[in-house]
Amino acid sequence: MTKAIVALISSERFLQKLRLGSGLVMLSFVAMHFANHATLLISLNTADRVLKAFSAIWRNPVGTTLLYGAVVTHVLLVLRSVYLRRTLRMPAREAAQIVLGLLIPFLIIEHAVPARLSQPLYGIIVDYRTVVRSLWVVNPLQGARQVIALLVIWAHACIGVYFWLRFRSWYRTASPYLLTAAILVPALALLGFAEAGRTLAHLARSAPQLLDPTYPRSLTAHAPLVDPAIVAEGLGRIKAGLYLVFLGAIALVLFLRRLRMLAERASQITIRYSNGALVRAPRGLSLLEGSRYGDVPHYSVCGGKGRCSTCQVRVLESDAPLPPPGPIEAATLARIHADPGVRLGCQLHPTADLSVALLMAPNADDGLPAPIEPVRPGREEDIVVLFCDLRDFTDLSEARLPYDVVFLLNRYFAVVGQSVEQAGGRLDKFIGDGAMALFGLGGKRENASRQALSAAAAIVRDLGQLNDELSRDFAVQLRIAIGIHTGPGVVGVMGYGATKSLTAIGDTVNVASRLETTAKENDIAIVVSEPALLQSGMAVDGLESSEVAIRGRSASMRVYLISEEQSRRFAT
Repeated sequence: MTKAIVALISSERFLQKLRLGSGLVMLSFVAMHFANHATLLISLNTADRVLKAFSAIWRNPVGTTLLYGAVVTHVLLVLRSVYLRRTLRMPAREAAQIVLGLLIPFLIIEHAVPARLSQPLYGIIVDYRTVVRSLWVVNPLQGARQVIALLVIWAHACIGVYFWLRFRSWYRTASPYLLTAAILVPALALLGFAEAGRTLAHLARSAPQLLDPTYPRSLTAHAPLVDPAIVAEGLGRIKAGLYLVFLGAIALVLFLRRLRMLAERASQITIRYSNGALVRAPRGLSLLEGSRYGDVPHYSVCGGKGRCSTCQVRVLESDAPLPPPGPIEAATLARIHADPGVRLGCQLHPTADLSVALLMAPNADDGLPAPIEPVRPGREEDIVVLFCDLRDFTDLSEARLPYDVVFLLNRYFAVVGQSVEQAGGRLDKFIGDGAMALFGLGGKRENASRQALSAAAAIVRDLGQLNDELSRDFAVQLRIAIGIHTGPGVVGVMGYGATKSLTAIGDTVNVASRLETTAKENDIAIVVSEPALLQSGMAVDGLESSEVAIRGRSASMRVYLISEEQSRRFAT
């Protein structure tokens, strides 16, 4: 039992959660601290009343233990991550996280020691009048330092929250509100601090006796019980001691890293890449660290934490058995249904020479125009895919002038695009005279199938109206074939350079395309899979069903055939 508990708390997954949990505790404290500062916009007395409630939460034995424990835990885990890194070569984003994390203790010691220890050690009651006067009137340079410290802490916390939540299905919907909070909270806090500072600065000029701690009506109750010089000297020794302890911890970590590197240099392995690159790296590095050590480009969207599969490699050859996957790597590999020879570069620590192939090797395209879509790593979502295509358009286009063909296609594309967007879908791409649309992106899957059927019915209806409009001048009849299917698909920003866009791939897309072909073969307007029709909640009465063989699948699929007349029941 004891061994199981020790194994659990020492596992990488547990330590990741512990680092996240300690960070969230500190974020809660800072957010409440900012909210308290914001009440200075009302009055100093209001801020002091809120401070009492704030202190009741964080200055009792439980709150104090939780906060200080979170700070110590978070700092120790950051130092541990620095020690475990076999190389300090890393993307700028990862470096910024670590550097900000190490800077924070230096920035907050100057403020935290007087604020937390003045009363218990020297009996000095610290309220907002005392603090703001000290940081705005007496020592504004120190006040500027504290503003910078709080902004750095807040920025570090927001970056951490972003990397924690960015892969959640609901994040895209919630991100505007989170961004608003991330900007407003510190902005209101700083405005409150500035307003109180200006008020006290005005008092210092017009009625300085009101700010004199000996003045009977002001701060008599807050007068220090000991000489201020003694207080400053005592707190200064405490701050210096904390600085030395933290500096010593960083120096110790760097020293131990250096000793380990010297020991590992005597034992190196060779990593051969399928593209011809070769790296001699110290034994014990992860494959991802080995790539960075040798300046070999190697993807890692999650920062080497095993949360994604972008660093995956195929092991071609190894001079010794590979270490088995740990819990984090095993879970990710199972999630992507990886082949037996595929491993995660960030989790694999080879002990002997090996040859690998990078399955997601990055390309350098920094000189190309920025993509119109935001960067979004792929993730699996339940979506609805609609494929549509014009029947016999190749024969029709051969008998028309090129300008006429372009005109007809643009009118047809307008019909498809407007129908999809009005139904709540996303037009993915046009492929020749065909189109692909996605519904239910971002976790909005409740009405996705109904929206797809509504879009299909609108396309059939509006195409009929377009035929009536064009019949006098072009004597053509555009006829459509539509396939609809629902299921899991990999959704992400894909492409190259300026052509990157949000799209989907996977079996669901292939089946929808096959159903569009089935619609052509059966001379029917719409073919929808049984899962999609059932998900829509629409009645199947009067609809013809059929079993269709899908290429790549051993079992056939039940589908429903919907004529142009029957499609009207799905229109909204």
